[in-house]
This record gives sequence, structure tokens and C-alpha cells, in this order.
Amino acid sequence: MGIAVRDVSKQVNSNINVTPMVDVMLVLLIIFMVITPMLQNKVQIDMAKVDNAVAMPDADKEDAIVVAITRDGGVFMGQDKVDPSQLGKMVRDKLADKPGKTIYVRADARAQFKAVEDAIDDVRTAGVDEVGLLTQKKENGGLGGE
Repeated sequence: MGIAVRDVSKQVNSNINVTPMVDVMLVLLIIFMVITPMLQNKVQIDMAKVDNAVAMPDADKEDAIVVAITRDGGVFMGQDKVDPSQLGKMVRDKLADKPGKTIYVRADARAQFKAVEDAIDDVRTAGVDEVGLLTQKKENGGLGGE
């Protein structure tokens, strides 16, 4: 009896098929493109438009503390609605381990000034030295001499 020897190693295909990997990557790209706009951690506010807006890139960081005042006088810290009378206490609690941090205020352009002033007073009373007022740069739409 003889031993039957098969030479299988000559028939092995060593090429990598990247088509499934490309398909998975495209699906992931589409998922991230759809989900990313939903991850915004901001309350929808029409901020005041100014000519000389100062860039405040620190306001977009994850650990930035942003207080938002809506048109109807609602006060938000981040995404959470807070009682205006509790704003100072909440800011003090958040800044317990980070003294000297800037608090950013986003106010709606049509919000009552009293609500904005009260929020800034509460933040300053909580011990915050620096308060940044966030605005948008005015878009000059080719109106001639304006």
C-alpha cells in the first residue's frame, strides 16, 4: 500500500479580500454621519449677532461649563434645564475642583435682559471671576455701504 500525498499548499490563495472590509467601513461612515448632528450638547438659541465677535474656542470643549438662557427665560446648564434660583449653587458645585475656570453664557438675542443679568449675577455670586458672553459674527450679505 502506498501513501497518497496531496500537495494542497500550492492551491492556497494568499490574497486578502478587502471588499467586505470596505463595505463595513462605508456603513460605519454613514452611521457616524447620521449620528454626529444628534450628539450636539447645546440648546437651540439664536445668539446675538455682532460685528466684532471674539473667538472663544474653549467654549466648545467637553469640560466647558455653558449656561444658556432661552427666549422665554428658561435657564439651562449644558443640556439640563435648571431652576434659576439654583443656578449659583450648581455652578459652585461644578467649580469645586476647578477654581479659576471661565463660565460661558449663551443668551438668545430676544431673551429678556433681566433673565440674562440674573444668570450672570448668580454665576458671579458663585465665585466665578471670568464670564464669557457668546455671540455670533454678523454675516455681511453684500448690502453696499453697511
